[in-house]
Amino acid sequence: MFCSTARFRFGEAMAQTQLTWYGQSGFRIVFDLSAAVTSALGYPSEQAGSDTTGHIGGQLTLLDGEVTVCFVPAWHGSTVQKDETSPAVPAGMPTGLVIGIRNGPTIYHTGDTGFFSDIARVSDYNKIDIMLVCIGDHFTMGPVRAADAVKLVGPEIVIPMHYGTFPVLTGTPEAFGEELKKRGAKSELRVMKVGETITL
Repeated sequence: MFCSTARFRFGEAMAQTQLTWYGQSGFRIVFDLSAAVTSALGYPSEQAGSDTTGHIGGQLTLLDGEVTVCFVPAWHGSTVQKDETSPAVPAGMPTGLVIGIRNGPTIYHTGDTGFFSDIARVSDYNKIDIMLVCIGDHFTMGPVRAADAVKLVGPEIVIPMHYGTFPVLTGTPEAFGEELKKRGAKSELRVMKVGETITL
């Protein structure tokens, strides 16, 4: 989560929210005319204090309550390597994020995850407006399991991610869309291009 408050005007309604996809699982969420930015790539070091870090089950309240971030489970490996010759080391527990923007949407970024039945519980405390869900298969959910997850969470809009960047990632938005139809999912499928920004 990265938050920039340089031009943020507290107390004003955030009627426009923009979402930019950078490929794989990288998104930027911009609201209030780019003044406060949220992404799932990690906090800047100057904000990595106790008020901007959290754990699964916890919720952060940021920018005087304008943004909330709740950490939810994701089922995935979490090792990293410094380089090809270094051993893999644990990198912490994988998570998804539920990002609530006052007067704006609630966005669920699943993180890199496999399907798990408790994904249905993510929407118990938050009506999910937008779900960013991995569909690539091999390392994460593929179209079939991703469609099952969407059916359980029930977002208004679903945006596929984590696909098409490596040959081994065989899941496609088309296959995902077909699986959503088979399940009678009511969520609107929005497919973004890398670098595209949409206003929500």
